[in-house]
Amino acid sequence: MVEADGGRRLAAGGAVQPDRRTQPNPCRPDERVLLADIQRLVCCESPSTDLAAVARSAETVAELGAQRLGAQPERIVLDGRTHLRWRFGGAPRVLLLGHHDTVWPVGSLRRHPYQVSDGVLRGPGCLDMKAGLAIAFHALAALDDLAGVTLLVTGDEELGSPSSRHLIEDEARGCAAALVLEAAADGGALKTERKGVSRYTVRLRGRAAHAGLEPERGVNATLEAAHQVIAVAGLAAPERGTTVTPTVLNAGSSANTVPASAVFEVDARVTSAAEQSRVDDAIRRLTPVLAGSTIEVTGGPNRPPMPAAASAGLFARAARLADELGLGPLQAAAVGGASDGNLTAGAGVPTLDGLGAVGGGAHADDEHVLVAELPRRAALLTALVRELLAGDAPAGAGAGRIGGADGR
Repeated sequence: MVEADGGRRLAAGGAVQPDRRTQPNPCRPDERVLLADIQRLVCCESPSTDLAAVARSAETVAELGAQRLGAQPERIVLDGRTHLRWRFGGAPRVLLLGHHDTVWPVGSLRRHPYQVSDGVLRGPGCLDMKAGLAIAFHALAALDDLAGVTLLVTGDEELGSPSSRHLIEDEARGCAAALVLEAAADGGALKTERKGVSRYTVRLRGRAAHAGLEPERGVNATLEAAHQVIAVAGLAAPERGTTVTPTVLNAGSSANTVPASAVFEVDARVTSAAEQSRVDDAIRRLTPVLAGSTIEVTGGPNRPPMPAAASAGLFARAARLADELGLGPLQAAAVGGASDGNLTAGAGVPTLDGLGAVGGGAHADDEHVLVAELPRRAALLTALVRELLAGDAPAGAGAGRIGGADGR
């Protein structure tokens, strides 16, 4: 339940109605204020795996959003993780989607402090995606009427959205468009196509024995894992854009014991639902090579692919608006990484991704944001939301579910 406060009022059904009288309405946001907001977000560390940190971050995001939008969000706690939702009156039409969790553990600011130097902003999580949240707040604050807008900020995206997946899909259904505030691709390109992601854990069980006295009595799980790792890697189909990558591997208990168990992780990326199904079926049909060994496979598809068709209409609008605003030309990019945009596209909703900050080094020591691009991205987002609220649905709306993969 949303609680009323002095900065906004409630409409019928509990929808948020901001008090626009106290809100600025610039064509582009004040860069100094935008930077101060990003600093506030970056300096509240929020690793996905730390529930207390995520809760603290949610409060920081809620306070900042309330200041910029004149409205408090709903706080939605699922499996201990805090998500935030702003709904502004009228029938839902445009969903803005972001996340406030990061991959950086608490204490990262000591090694990578927030700083701005020579037009470059740095700090853990600045690109992915604290700056994107600030852009969203400032872009929406520039609109006179937010009726039909929903802003959803989740707290578990970096984990694959295990608790927020259904929340995201439910919010997206019925909307004409979903706009994702993940960072832009190289050069500021919008992300118009994303691969689907599947994740698996493959466990091998054998039988322990003394490696020197009677190794023949054992069943070597490490050797079985080697066979299966090769088999799994062979499922890749580069010509179809499919990668299947064995990643973390652990086996054995001591240097002089035939390993009784082994386990490895698999990351699969695909461009089509058909490929996702093919890889899933093949991994689930893995069979042991060594007599006496067994295989157990867990996991599965996490996010369906986001095809180019899901973003085509929205990208055309954004490119035209960018030209009209003197921000163009916009570029489009297909990327291997996934986001919550995969989920909205999978729900059949036209989706445009990469509308957040421009920079590089996400998840890495050189994570950074280009300061000059921040007000430009906010201005583009404002124009795009305004047009979507006023105009017809983008091409592809109501196209139905794409992929339909289950969450992990």
